[in-house]
Amino acid sequence: MNGWGRWVSGLSMIRDIESQGSLGLVTSGLGNTGNCFREYFMHKFRAMLGKNRIIFPGEKVLLAVSGGPASSAMLRQVQEGLSRETAKKLRFIPSVIYVDEGAVRGQSPAQREQSLACMETLLQATGFPYYLVHLEQELLKLFEAVQTMTAKEELLQMLRTHLILQTARTKGYTKVMTGETCTRVAIKLLTNLALGRGAFLAVDTGFKDNRHGDVMVVRPLREYMAKEIAFYNHFFDVPTVIAPPLPTKRRDKPSFRHVVESFLLGLQKDFPSTISTVYRTGEKLSADRAKPSCEAERCLLCLCALDLDGEEELALEPTLIIDEPELERNGAERKSAYIPLLCYGCRLTFKELGPVTTLPPYVRAEAQRRIHSAEMQQQNQEVPPEDKELSKS
Repeated sequence: MNGWGRWVSGLSMIRDIESQGSLGLVTSGLGNTGNCFREYFMHKFRAMLGKNRIIFPGEKVLLAVSGGPASSAMLRQVQEGLSRETAKKLRFIPSVIYVDEGAVRGQSPAQREQSLACMETLLQATGFPYYLVHLEQELLKLFEAVQTMTAKEELLQMLRTHLILQTARTKGYTKVMTGETCTRVAIKLLTNLALGRGAFLAVDTGFKDNRHGDVMVVRPLREYMAKEIAFYNHFFDVPTVIAPPLPTKRRDKPSFRHVVESFLLGLQKDFPSTISTVYRTGEKLSADRAKPSCEAERCLLCLCALDLDGEEELALEPTLIIDEPELERNGAERKSAYIPLLCYGCRLTFKELGPVTTLPPYVRAEAQRRIHSAEMQQQNQEVPPEDKELSKS
């Protein structure tokens, strides 16, 4: 039996054991099947990078690791790909970044310290340079004011991306590698459709996300099923550190992502091609609409292009009205002033946020810069031509 045949045979054996309620397999017990699985897994990873040809020899790549199963498997793949025993070595220069989200996930200082210690031990063992960055405690007010779990998850994802991109730019990395699997991509694809982000599905779920210009995000695990990741981590003792979920209140409804995930995974049990079918549909999407023509046309939160023209904006205006009479009387920052700076999906999320004052300072500073620039342009357009001539003379 050839290598592929042994792998298929081994996988069917794994499924038999799994269906009996036991996954107590170890690598030594798998024999040649375990070796075939390792080779298959590594080949798939290298093939994905080789097929797309966007990471070059000697290039600095930042691996975004959360400690979860997928990103930990990705980290192990890079380690194995750079080892001397590998026939076709990976040739880029990796570093690792971990974003500490313990403050907004409701962890106590002691729990955060313990999680950070576990992650630091895991990262030190790789031998790669690493960075530990933190979502600041001050953002707790922002998350506590958010009205829905969907908006909380969207906001956390955006802030995490901002931190990773900022670190990549500061440290001189041109590529960021993340660990989304085929299962996660399929869930995100349907979730983002429900959240009004259909124009950006190609960059939100594709292999490469080049909306940011100077830093590209790549997803080398997007053809792996979550079950493959679980098998790999189990067989080869890949360490993981699982982050707690976002804290919820009793009256909170499940997020869109949670509902879509339950729906897809339920279908997958009876129709095993469900997730791969959804995933392949996303392969046909174009990323052209997600690219902003200039910085002023970039969404303040998700950093994609603003996806509404004048007529669409007028049609959707009734759904985006924010009533702020108290703020207008006090002369404070108004949320409604931020609406033109956001894409449609982020406008829906923004409506669920609390006061503007709870936003991160860098978001508010960029918003004020754009608002001021737009006001100056409008004033220049309103100046009569004769006044312009007089000012020049």
